[in-house]
Amino acid sequence: MCGIIGAWGAASARVSAAMDFIKHRGPDDTGIFTAVGAPLTLGHTRLSILDLSPLGHQPMLDESGKVALVFNGEIYNFPELRAALASAGYNFKSHSDTEVLLALYLSEGMAMLPKLNGIFAFAIWDGRSQELFVARDALGVKPFYFCADASGFSFASEIKALLQLRPDLRELDPISIHRYLSFLWCPGEGTPLRAVRKLLPGEAMVIKNNSIAKRWFWYQLPAFRGVEQNLSEHDAIAGTERSLRTAVHRQLLADVPVGAFLSGGLDSSAVVAMARERASNIRCFSIESKGGAEAGETEDLPYAKLVAKHLGVPLDLVQIDSSRMASDIERMVYMLDEPLADPATLNVLYISQLAREQGIKVLLSGAGGDDLFTGYRRHRALSYESLWSWLPRFARQGLENITSGLDQRKPLSRRLAKVFRGAALDGNARIANYFVWQQESRLRSLYSKQFRDSLVGQSAVQPMVDFLAPLPQNTPGLERMLALEQRFFLADHNLPYTDKMSMAVGLEARVPFLDLDLVEFAARIPTKFKQRGNEGKWVLKKAMEPYLPHDVIYRPKTGFSAPLRRWMRFELRELFGDLLSTQSLNRRGLFDPVAVQKLIQDNDSGRSDAAYTLLSLMCVEIWCRRFLDNNGA
Repeated sequence: MCGIIGAWGAASARVSAAMDFIKHRGPDDTGIFTAVGAPLTLGHTRLSILDLSPLGHQPMLDESGKVALVFNGEIYNFPELRAALASAGYNFKSHSDTEVLLALYLSEGMAMLPKLNGIFAFAIWDGRSQELFVARDALGVKPFYFCADASGFSFASEIKALLQLRPDLRELDPISIHRYLSFLWCPGEGTPLRAVRKLLPGEAMVIKNNSIAKRWFWYQLPAFRGVEQNLSEHDAIAGTERSLRTAVHRQLLADVPVGAFLSGGLDSSAVVAMARERASNIRCFSIESKGGAEAGETEDLPYAKLVAKHLGVPLDLVQIDSSRMASDIERMVYMLDEPLADPATLNVLYISQLAREQGIKVLLSGAGGDDLFTGYRRHRALSYESLWSWLPRFARQGLENITSGLDQRKPLSRRLAKVFRGAALDGNARIANYFVWQQESRLRSLYSKQFRDSLVGQSAVQPMVDFLAPLPQNTPGLERMLALEQRFFLADHNLPYTDKMSMAVGLEARVPFLDLDLVEFAARIPTKFKQRGNEGKWVLKKAMEPYLPHDVIYRPKTGFSAPLRRWMRFELRELFGDLLSTQSLNRRGLFDPVAVQKLIQDNDSGRSDAAYTLLSLMCVEIWCRRFLDNNGA
């Protein structure tokens, strides 16, 4: 894992200065490359994982010095690729996957991409054709932000570094801000800045003469390729076990110590169970939270301890409390680069920091299990739609109105309200609406007139609805939702915070569930073996029965959580009193102070469950202060 950066027309000194803002991603080494024949500079900060010697230094050049590569990530099938290239006559100097990637490009050109199984964002300057070739991995595990305008093309692993190259980019993108507030994250290529975009998962570009000459998707999710779900129950269970084992074993490859996140949930526990077969004493890390779980949630730690004891692996705990997490909200927004309003991301930071202090540079994560096999509450809610979706629209609207009026301080009331929010919608729009955190009409009522006017004709869910449109008509609703999980919830929420929070302390997080072979296999599993009645992740649970305690496999679903609703009454009261004050809101010009105060009152009284919406408003203001007012400094 590393940090990469590049720009047309920027002096190497300026690129070097910008690299300081992503040095946390690669504290072991830095390098600069200046192209011949074009005003292009590439920069790299290295976190040494494979081949720790100087032979793994980047930017890495071919023998002619005309082709240069900067690369962030890991190529998990690089041993097989290396063997094939060596047999074809390539003479390797290092043992790094970086050199394999460069050699594969020299051999295959841009046709190399489908041969890669890994997590990556890279840029290759080919001086022979005077072209820059950039690409991002299939599921979007590694970040790639770029700007392509009249001033030229530039890119970086993080927005804070990009702003050092282009401080003129500080103009907000209204529709992206609206989407951050709607979902707590932003689906699609948008970022808070109008001119800064995200290279999408499985996407590649060619830049020539300082502008984008070609842009295409090299990878498409299996659901869009008509993959048949034809596995038997036995083959689905056995294949899940086999594919997960292969993925985990493949991702243990490193020249540094490897550990694992262990929350006590099924996904992280399954990863540890498979990893233990190759690394019997793999060190695991979890959270010990003072004050317990949020009301309505299940505490993780007892299950993490149970798994560690059952598997005989060491478990290190990082102790946190609400005041510590609340005090780190501003740091969280800065490290995330985007106003993602999810305080649970801090748990990744704390665990990564403890692991790094213990000499661990790589952690295996359980992220992605729910997105392949189901497991979120919305998957269960979708499976119950047949009980009420046949009702006429006015009746469905009535269900939404009734449940939204319940006391939102109670967990059951909140969940009922979320189940029926958008019940009057149809088709893909209703499926996409399950991801919405706050109703669009309520949000727009919080906006200033100028901000609201800038959103005329824009819809928060449109990227999701458009994405689903090409799917075959007979695609089950649950498979449509899983496609949204894999394309948006992962790439725009879970994966960015997993990457940014771990890389904030110079640690690499790997995600075995998103191994491409496992992703492709999971797509062949019939829907009925993923969500069986009320049981989500059924096939994965059956596959793990020989390895994990029954109480862990069939425990209540939860995730990394934080007691945010309590924070809004106590620990965060002073902070949001500043961020959401009338003076602050008027100065920013995005939100109506009167409407925001009304939302605070409704949240306090229980008329509305607005804790996360208030946090989202706060995160937007924190982000603006740090990235607009202070240019990311």
